[in-house]
Order: sequence, then C-alpha cells, then structure tokens
Amino acid sequence: MRPPFSDLDSRLDRAALHGGEGAALSVWLGDLDGRPRYEHEAHAAHYAASTMKLPLVVAAFRRVVRGELDLDAQIPVRGTFASVLDGSPFDLDETEDQDPVTWAAIGRTRTLRQLAEQAITHSSNIATNLLVDVVGLGEVATVLRLAGCSSATVVGRGIEDARARAAGITNTVTAADLGLLMAAVGRREPDLGGEAVLGPVEELLAGQLHLDQVPGGLPPGTPTASKSGWVPGVSHDVALVRPEGEEPFVLAVCTTIDLGESDAAAFVAGIARDVWRATHPDGTSEPYAAARHDASTTPTTPTTPTSGVKPA
Repeated sequence: MRPPFSDLDSRLDRAALHGGEGAALSVWLGDLDGRPRYEHEAHAAHYAASTMKLPLVVAAFRRVVRGELDLDAQIPVRGTFASVLDGSPFDLDETEDQDPVTWAAIGRTRTLRQLAEQAITHSSNIATNLLVDVVGLGEVATVLRLAGCSSATVVGRGIEDARARAAGITNTVTAADLGLLMAAVGRREPDLGGEAVLGPVEELLAGQLHLDQVPGGLPPGTPTASKSGWVPGVSHDVALVRPEGEEPFVLAVCTTIDLGESDAAAFVAGIARDVWRATHPDGTSEPYAAARHDASTTPTTPTTPTSGVKPA
C-alpha cells in the first residue's frame, strides 16, 4: 500500500520545480502535542509575512496576564514608527493595509484589546506596529523559544521597516515552527501561560476574516482558528482545526512561489484539501469542491497579482 501522502509529496515537488526561481513549498501537519503526522520541507525558512502577528499577540496576552499591560489601556494611534535599525522614522502605507477603523483613529486612541483583535482578524499592519512598540520584540522572541521554535523563525522588526530590511533584519518562519506554536495555543501550553493567555488568543484566531487558504480547503463548517499572511510571491497559513467528532490538529502551509494572490490562496487551499483527503481515505467528509487551484495542478506560468490588498 502506498503511503497516504506520497501523491501529495510528488505533486508538491513538481509544483516547486515549476514555481519560479527560489520556489519552496512547506507543509506541517501535527497533533496538539506537537507531534508531526506529515511533513514536507517543513523546516525550510520563508519570509513570514503576516504570520508574525501570531506570536506577537500571544506575547501581548502573556504580558496582560502578568499584570504588566492592561487590555483596556488606551494606546495613541499613529502611522509613523521608529526603525529597529537606527530609530529613524518611517511611515506605514495606509493603502497597503485593510484596517480603516484603526487608521481613522490616528491622533486619538484605541485600546490594546482592539489593536490585538485587528492585528489578527483583519491582519492590520498599523495595529501590529503599535503592538510591537507596546509589547516588545524581546517578548515575541520568548514566545517563540517557549513554543519550541527553531532559530530559523525570527521576528526582528515591524511591518514596512525598510531600513531594517535593507540591513538584513527581517521576519522568517518555517511551517514546522508555525505548527508548533499553533499546537501550543491549542493545548493551552502552561509555559506560555495556559488557558488565561491562550484561550483568548484562540478566540481571536477563530474570528479570522481571511479564510481563503487552509480553511478554504476543509469541509464547509469545519471549526478553525487561523492566521494567514500574503505578500507577492509568498502565501502562508496556519490553522488549528477542531473537526466535530475527531481529534483536533494543526496544519501549517508556507509557500514561496510565483503566483498571484488569488491563485496562491487557492493553491494553499488545495494543499489543505489534499491533506484532508489523505487523512480521510473513506471519503466520508469531502472538502469544499470549489477550491480553484489544488496541489495537483502544477503552476507553470507566473500570475499577475490581483487587485485588492492583503497586508504583509
């Protein structure tokens, strides 16, 4: 009998071969104890995009539970930030964000609670950078360490810090490390603060509005708590999945491939669908049939990114 994921492995290898220079496709499927059930290039490093917002919000809630921060504290809203490289100012681009509510509050305040929610559910860039300043990158590094992440996963700066990026200070992830962190959320890892910290984090993740990647490849109505990220050429998602009547699991997919936004999202959804089918060979729960670009379709032509912006 062929291993259940052998066909998926072959398709992913073909897709990477035809996916453009530097293409990499990574998948991690595991239980909430962090034990992998399937891995494909899961330890390859990718640019993090908005997945860096997951450990940031975990770090924020850890500081709240320790009494160092207050969820109802009023945080001044601004669109200018200091580079982690040298403190020089840089401005976020509102047109590259999807959070008009927080942008409209410039010159006024939003609560820490509101910023955390917007950073996860809307993938807000402005809320993220405000959180970075309040929470601190050192706290994010501690979260990654306690979750068991490798040195390949780093959150070194906020969003759009071009001077830091040019100096090599960046944000990177692996599918395995995203999976380990989300598994820690799902099992309420005591080292990260247990239910008091991770229960509210999962609640935010369950309110995710961007559901076109991993959740889009699962059967309709499957409960998920997820965090995705997209920039041109990069599309990732990590989801905590709690199917009714089954053990929960985590699926992390990282893709660095020359596809436009909608095709990249559909490609990730197709990987999720193929993973579901491999783990449900009886076909009793067939995933959503309309995912447009599954892992069996090898990308051969670069696709122009669609209009509409997804934050990094």
